[in-house]
Amino acid sequence: MTVIEEVVARQILDSRGNPTVEVDVRLRDGSSGRAAVPSGASTGAAEAVELRDGDPRRFHGKGVATAVANAAGPLADAVRGLHAEEQAQVDAALIAADGSPDKSRLGANAILGVSLATAKAAAAASRRPLYRYLGGDGAVRLPVPMINIVNGGAHADNPLDFQEFMVAPVGAATFFEAVRMGSEIFHTLRRALAAAGHNTNVGDEGGFAPAFTTADEALRFVTEAIAASGYEPGGDVTICLDPAASEFYKGGAYDYAGEGVARSTAEHIDHLSGLLRRYPIASVEDPVAQDDIDGWRALTAREGAGTQLVGDDVFCTDAARLAAGIADGYANAILVKVNQVGTLTETLSTVDTARRAGYRVVMSHRSGETEDTTIADLAVATGCGQIKTGSVSRSDRTAKYNRLIRIEEELGARAEFPGAAALRPA
Repeated sequence: MTVIEEVVARQILDSRGNPTVEVDVRLRDGSSGRAAVPSGASTGAAEAVELRDGDPRRFHGKGVATAVANAAGPLADAVRGLHAEEQAQVDAALIAADGSPDKSRLGANAILGVSLATAKAAAAASRRPLYRYLGGDGAVRLPVPMINIVNGGAHADNPLDFQEFMVAPVGAATFFEAVRMGSEIFHTLRRALAAAGHNTNVGDEGGFAPAFTTADEALRFVTEAIAASGYEPGGDVTICLDPAASEFYKGGAYDYAGEGVARSTAEHIDHLSGLLRRYPIASVEDPVAQDDIDGWRALTAREGAGTQLVGDDVFCTDAARLAAGIADGYANAILVKVNQVGTLTETLSTVDTARRAGYRVVMSHRSGETEDTTIADLAVATGCGQIKTGSVSRSDRTAKYNRLIRIEEELGARAEFPGAAALRPA
């Protein structure tokens, strides 16, 4: 009764007002699943390829009509008649139908839409929520949220080179309390920024985008907002950074345009280490560029014992790339984005590779999001212990927090919240 009978696809709008792919998968028993595909602005070079139409007359070239047609055409043909609960078989059929190494022929956005919608349809057919369907009865661990409160880099129109400044309420007893703490800090920061004469507009991921020029300036405001909210910086609440260093790595050096300086890899690492000494930072994502492997090794050797160093662009949610990093001794955690690799099966394989090596896992959204809450369920299903899904503003971000609040309520006394342990390097 879980045989896939129909695949329907359409263009919808994401949080940046650009089109993206949405897919419905319907089964013979009447069950159905729907998935909307996110899109990144700061992307890794090895990511699976998001197919865009390139027609300047429609959506300024960003249309996804071709990807939608591929989802409803050749990809639907590839999975029709398969059983939805056989996710690995479904995803293998999708990959084979595309036939390219980077999913560029039919589009990773089309493939992912069908893959995720299939899993949701199978969960609906089993009468279980997605996190329970994928994770079993043992899926009870809520993630620590990394709540974005200051945006820079590719996510904001300000001079700040680093892309994200986040707070992780590790001292909370429950996920709901963590969200409450993050909300309080967010609004405290808003008042502090306004009082200092900064604008309080928000960037792509819902964090504020004031005209800061240095990481120190942003970190001072964030640390003071934590304390002014009644919490201990570094105890109740730690700070997480995402410099997105690949975005400002040019010609073998790190071009800090906001500061008007260029730093060599060694100087850049010294700068990062200085920030780690001065502020209560527990995690740094993409601290060096995806192509600067020597820099990755050097920073990991220097700071990896005490700080979570998260690979995003360097790994691109790819199990083989992660295995290379594990073998070569760089990073100690991975950011997982389903659209970087393109299918649910590959995503779960990467999570398993990280877990077996003792690497931490952070489930993540993208800067171009929708109201789809799949990653919230995936965070609980995998028990990864950490999630990055933006600020506590913008409904595309809060939808994921709200889904996790509901999951925690559903789990009741069985729900676990890992706190600071989730961010400690293994």
